[in-house]
Parts: sequence; structure tokens; C-alpha cells
Amino acid sequence: MADSSNVYLAVDLGASGGRVVAGVFDGSRLKIEEVHRFDNGGIIANDRMYWNVLEQWQHITNGLRAAGERYGDRVLSVGVDTWGVDYGLLGPGDELLGNPYHYRDKRTNDVMEQAFEVVSREEIFAETGLQFMQFNTLFQLFAMKQQNPRLLDGAESFLMIPDLFHWLLTGEKANEFTNASTTQFHNPAKHAWSELLFDRFGLPKRILGTVLAPGTRLGGLRASVSEVTGLRDVNVVLPGTHDTASAVMAVPASGTPTEHPNWCYISSGTWSLMGVEIPAPVINDKCREFNFTNEGGVGGTTRLLKNIGGLWLVQECRRIWRQEGHELGWSELVDRASASPALAGLINPDAAEFVAPANMPQAIREFCKASGQEVPEGVGAVIRCALESLALRYRMVLNWTQELTGSRIDTIHIVGGGAQNCLLCQMAADACKCRVIAGPIEATALGNVMMQVVSSGELDSIERAREVIRNSFAVEEYTPQQTQRWDEAFVRFEKLV
Repeated sequence: MADSSNVYLAVDLGASGGRVVAGVFDGSRLKIEEVHRFDNGGIIANDRMYWNVLEQWQHITNGLRAAGERYGDRVLSVGVDTWGVDYGLLGPGDELLGNPYHYRDKRTNDVMEQAFEVVSREEIFAETGLQFMQFNTLFQLFAMKQQNPRLLDGAESFLMIPDLFHWLLTGEKANEFTNASTTQFHNPAKHAWSELLFDRFGLPKRILGTVLAPGTRLGGLRASVSEVTGLRDVNVVLPGTHDTASAVMAVPASGTPTEHPNWCYISSGTWSLMGVEIPAPVINDKCREFNFTNEGGVGGTTRLLKNIGGLWLVQECRRIWRQEGHELGWSELVDRASASPALAGLINPDAAEFVAPANMPQAIREFCKASGQEVPEGVGAVIRCALESLALRYRMVLNWTQELTGSRIDTIHIVGGGAQNCLLCQMAADACKCRVIAGPIEATALGNVMMQVVSSGELDSIERAREVIRNSFAVEEYTPQQTQRWDEAFVRFEKLV
């Protein structure tokens, strides 16, 4: 008997890889099937770091064509999610003006300090409620105005990376809410672009488009895209296009967002995004002091969170060891770390030394040496140092989150690829003295798909979508153990931050 389940396609682009994933929904349960996978990453040219968006687009269309061949007319819609902050500019005739910059490009080094001479840190935070990071879009545009003003002068449209791909799919230009909220020129209280900041920084307001909510149907595929992919009568629906917004959509929690949540999430991948889902932004001096961010969530919610360095630390160690001729899989790294001494040297995962070092293992060792700690020498010791430091950073951010919300958080949901790392999940439970629920692993793709399902009318709410996810995917639970030694380590860790 032929399968009559509807199919929704998620294009899920991350900093190191991308996928086209099919969500097959039978009305009560969901399953995920990967259709196409590809590598992604920055391209260094002319001493700059760019995204290769044309190659990404080629992979997207290849994936959509493969989905069309597999599922045919069962495909109802498609949506794209990516990382935040990065963008493309369109000029006259909708020509893409150059390759979009990668957020790790060095042109924004020291730009924040220059920007604060124009508008103070306090004023920017009051207007946007966003965490200060040198690669936020505001600082990228300010750097462009200083270094390449002609490019900005020629721009007519500003599209963030997922907006750019949605435009390529449909011909419709729009800025989706959750990704717009990562720019540091979107006002979360007014739900609108900050014209004040654009005026103060002398940026062209003409490039800003309409901000649309997740779940908006943008339109059908361009005829040329239908021709290439074989997909017919397929809608393009905006998910939470910021990958963290989609990941949070897939957290298998119950209930509606409240001002005093009892659970938080960690979207664990290259970055660890740790925070809570609440009804309205928190914009005050304490939030600014802790450098938290208020980003848009699905259903008009706010994601009060903090960016943490994440598994970038481990990814970069693997890359260096691979260059040295040692191919080490994730499970082997975890095994070696488990066999290494506990809570020896520690690092601050968010220190500037770890943003883009030439050699991550060396950077970790040098940090420990400079701070007078035991220096991790072997592979296992380096990885254990990185993972334990992440867990202690989670504890610090958890404490700040509880202070900002006045909540007592007893459960941490870890979603995304990091949910597979059983050692890190147990460390998080131990360090934070909280129950940890790990999974689903495919949270970003699931959240993307389920926003499309809600938009289609097959489900009537985000709460119902989360219920489907709870019933469709297994999770692992971790409880705190050996917490006293983590208490002692946290005292040492606080001195490093």
C-alpha cells in the first residue's frame, strides 16, 4: 500500500555542513529522512573569509531534486534555516553584490570599540537587548561602511542568509523575524527594525525589508526551480530561519512559555546556545552586564539566551589532529577523554583565544599554562579539558539565567548534535546539579519541519507540535552525580572568566 503521509522539506544549513531533510508526517507521528548531505564552511580568498553561496545553492537544488524523485507530489512545502548574523546584499537588477562574508572574517576585529564611540554600549543594548559579539550584523555593516562604502552605497536589498535562499527559491524578498533578531538592529519591544541605530550609524534604511513571522507562506517555487528540481505545487514556508529558533521549537517540553520557566535549553553544536523561552524580552542593566541576548522565537516568543563557545573547541582539535595524520572519530575522542584525569586544567570557552586560533590544541594548552594550571598534553586530556570547561560554563550561565528570570530551573534540555555526547551530557548534569534530558538530536530540522506542519493546518499549535515530537523521538536522561568536586572546580573556573 502506498504511503499517503505528507512530506515537508527542511533545508538545514550549519557552519560546517548542510542537509536537505524530509519530515514525513502521518498526522500523529513524525519521522525524519535525510535526503542529501554536504560539507559547508568558510572559504578564504584575498585574505578574507566568505561563504560560497552558489555552491550551497547548488547543493540545495540537488537535494530538492532528490526529494522530488523520492516523494513526488507528497511534498507540500520547503523551508530554510541557517546560522544568524550573516547576510547578502542585492543591488540594481537584484544582482548579488559580492560573496557574503563569514562571521569569523577578521574585518570586524576591534570594530565594536569604534562603534561604541558613535553610539554607546548602553544605548545599543537598550534599543536591541542583544548580546555583544563582534560579528553581529550591526558591526559587520559598520565595518563595511568604513572599509568598503561603495558596496553599501550600491545596495538596494538586505537579505540574511536564509532570506537569500528563500528569495532564490521564490523570487520574494523578505526578512524573517527570528534571524532579523540576531542583527543587533532589530528592536524586540517594537518588533521592528531600529531606524534609530541605522540613522546614528549612517546606514541606508532603504535596504531593510518587511519582517515576517515564522509560519508565513512566502509563495510557490520559481518556475526555473521547479524545472530543475521536478517539484510542483510546493509552497515555501518560513520556519524559524535562525537554526536555534528551530531547535528550540523542537524541545520536547510541555506547557506554554512563562516569565518564570522551570526548564532551559542548550542547543549544542558548533556553538552552545543556552537559555529560556519566555513571553517577552528582558532588557535591563543586569541582562547587559551578563551579556545575554533577547532573540526572536517561534510563536512570537523571546529566546533569552547566551552564546557559548560550544563544540567548536573539539571540532577544531579534530581538524588539527587530522592535518597531523591522526583521524580521530567522536566516539574515540570521548573514550580517551573519559579515561583522562578529571577537572585538571580548565579554560574559558568564550575567551578570545578560542574564536579562531590557528591551532586549537595548542591554544588550550597555552591558556592553561598562562593561568598557572596543569597543562593537558594528550588527546584525551585536551578534550576532557574542553568538555569540562563547557559544563562549568553552562553552570555559570544557568546561575545568571535564574537570576534574570527569578526562576528555579531543574531541567536542562540538550538538543542537537551535542545530545549524542554522553560524556558532556553527564558533565552538564553534574556541574549544574540538574536533570538533563538529551534529545532529539535532529532538533533544528525537526523544528523547521514542524513549523511548516503548523502553517499547513495539519497541527493547530506549537504546543501540539512539541507533543508530536515527544511521542516520536526517544531521549536520554542524566541525573547529577559527584557534585562536590564540581563545586570545587567551579570556584577555580570563576577566576578564569
